[in-house]
Formats: sequence, C-alpha cells, structure tokens
Amino acid sequence: MTAEAMPPTISDLTRTFARIGCLSFGGPAAQIALMHRLILDERRWVSEPDYLRALSFCMLLPGPEAMQLAVWIGWKLHGVKGGLIAGGLFVLPGAIVVLTLSLIYAAFGQMPLIAALFSGVQAAVIAIVVEALIRVSKRALKSREAYIIAFAAFAGLFLLKLPFPVIILAAALWGYLRTGGAARDPAAPAPPAALERSLKAAAIWLVIWLAPLGALVLLAPGRLAEIGVFFSKLAVLTFGGAYAVLAWMAQDVVQAKGWLTLPQMMDGLGLAETTPGPLILVNEFVGFMAAHQVGGWTLGLLGAAIAVWMTFVPSFLFIFSGAPFIERLTHMPRLSGALAAITAAVVGVIANLSLWFALHVLFAEVPEFSFGPLHLFLPDLNSLRLIPALIAVFAAYALLRRHWPLLAVLVTSALISAAAAVL
Repeated sequence: MTAEAMPPTISDLTRTFARIGCLSFGGPAAQIALMHRLILDERRWVSEPDYLRALSFCMLLPGPEAMQLAVWIGWKLHGVKGGLIAGGLFVLPGAIVVLTLSLIYAAFGQMPLIAALFSGVQAAVIAIVVEALIRVSKRALKSREAYIIAFAAFAGLFLLKLPFPVIILAAALWGYLRTGGAARDPAAPAPPAALERSLKAAAIWLVIWLAPLGALVLLAPGRLAEIGVFFSKLAVLTFGGAYAVLAWMAQDVVQAKGWLTLPQMMDGLGLAETTPGPLILVNEFVGFMAAHQVGGWTLGLLGAAIAVWMTFVPSFLFIFSGAPFIERLTHMPRLSGALAAITAAVVGVIANLSLWFALHVLFAEVPEFSFGPLHLFLPDLNSLRLIPALIAVFAAYALLRRHWPLLAVLVTSALISAAAAVL
C-alpha cells in the first residue's frame, strides 16, 4: 500500500471489484490494465513494484492470472476476506452471464436461425484465436531457442498427438535446467510464522477444493464425478492462459469423451469471449452441456457449478499459500527460465488450436491419416464451407487490420451468417 492513499474499507473494495467484474471484457491483458488503472492510478491502494511482482508471480501459476492478481490485491488490502471478495466478484458477473447464455443455448441453440448465428460466431473465433497467437508470439518468441520450443510443441501436439501436460512439463523442465545463476537481489527470507501460515492455508484450501470432488467420486459416480475430475486436472495445467489449454480440452471433450460436438465447443468459446471475466469461464459452458446431455436441466446446473468450483478455487489456494513468498519467488532465475520456456511452448499450443479449429469449422470433411507415429488432418477441399470461410476472412480483417472491438466483430459475424441463411 502506498503512503499517498488511505487503505480502503471493505465496502470500498467490494464496490470497486464489483465494477471491475462487470467491466472486465477483452481477456487478461485488458483486465490487468483495468485493475492497474482503477487500483493504482485512481486509488493508489498498492504500489507499482508490489503490483508488478505479484503479476510476475501470477504468471508463474496455472490458472487465470488476472483473477489471481485480483485475489492478491484483495489479500494485500484485507487478508483472506479481501481476497475472497476481490476474486469472487472478478468471476461472478461473467459466471452468471455464461450460465444464462448456456441455458438459452441448450433451449434454443438447434433452431435454424439460432444455429446460423452461432455458425458466424464459430467462424469469427478462428480469427480471435489467430489474433491471440500473434499477440503471444510477439511476447514469447525473442530467441532462436524460443522458436524451436514453439515448433516442437506444435509438432508434438498436431503431428504426434502427445498429451498436453507432457508438452508443458517438458518445456518447463527444459527452461529450468537451461537457466542458471543465483537469485537476483535476493530478498530477505520469510519468517517461520509466515511459512506456518502458508502451510495452514494450503491445507485448508486443498480440503475446500478437493473434498467436494472426493464426495462426488464416492457418492455420485458418473458424469458429475467425471466433470469434477477433468476440471480439477485442468486447473493445475492451465499455464499460459486459457487459449493454451483450449486445444487439449476441446479435443478431449469432443473426440475422446464425446461430451460436446465441435460446433458446440466453438459456440461456447464464442459465448465466453462476449462476457466479462476470464475466458476460462468456457469451462462452465462445457460443464453445463456435458451434464445436460445426460441428465437435463438440473444435472446441467450442477455440472456448471462443479466446473466453476474446480476451475477457480485453486486460484485462492495458490495466492493465499504463496503470497507471503512472492518477492523471493520472483527473484529466482530458474523459475523465470521455466516460465519463459512454457510461454514459448504456448505459442505452439495456440498454433495447434488455431489450425485444428480452422480445419473443422471451414471444411465439412476432415479425415485423419496416420503414418506410423505421425497423424495428419487432410481436409477434403471440395467440402469447403464458403460462408464461414468468408466470415473468417472478414473477422481477421476487422480484428487485425481495422482493430474493431471484439464484441462488434462477433455480433457482425453472427448477423452476416444469419442473413446468408435467410437468403
């Protein structure tokens, strides 16, 4: 907290993060910038060095870094209570909107006109993911080694079909081992009391996070337990933002599990793009649809709640147990090296996602061929869907060249698709 500002009351904190939660459109970069403006520039509740150290720490963690940064700000100002308020309000408005849209989608998504609207959204999502690829690659690929890591990650996923966790862990290990040296400007060691509090917080939040999962597995085996296990596993592997894990999640829930069709997965991503809050709220849509598929509305609501719980509770665990050690951790070169390698691998992961989405949205037939360990998707060029292809080109032009707002691109793409269907 800076000397220039008085600490906020709980009411001030609640009002501010309720506002942030309702305005946090545009992905993590926009959300982090919004918090910087409201928390540092306007209110001066925390200092710039503390904010940047916390941001670096959150980028080391799996999960939504913007939401974790919000939890840290609340913790910094009002302890655990403040962290719960800030993190909860950061996610809650978007979660309510995504759930509402999921209910509408399940009820009306198969009507021809509604289906046409979502077809336009699916085509626009291709451009959105390509934009994410360009943005991340500019930040991550600053050396020949980074390019090699990115290409290896893409080849491992697209050509060899290696598991996503293997790609991320291999990149982290490589970056960790390749980086040497002592800590830069090492911070003073944390007092023993801080370590004790941290271990206690970790134990409490592990129970809060995983006790419901254990109850599901033991008492209600079936789809809800499967959703809980899947998203708890996903929560500890979501390095590099939501786009990094979407390829694995999409292919797993569509191809391996059969919970959703590919068009439904693309529609869910489009819905999450248009709402405030973390993009990983797409997990809520997936949980709802996966459970609704086998048990109707009631099970769908439970599936959505389980997906949200398993996705976001770990962020409170990581921040409440790790926040006292942020200064020391952010000065450790090997951790920074691991993060840099993961970030480079994420470029390859997003490239795989972009190509996989594009092939399956733009072509009606995308057979897969195997050549020993290699697997390759070769689309039937005669099955090209012309309208989605034109909409994808329009969306790419509007986003990358004209810099339209994301919501405007999605709405326009949906309307073009609907008009083409009517005509």
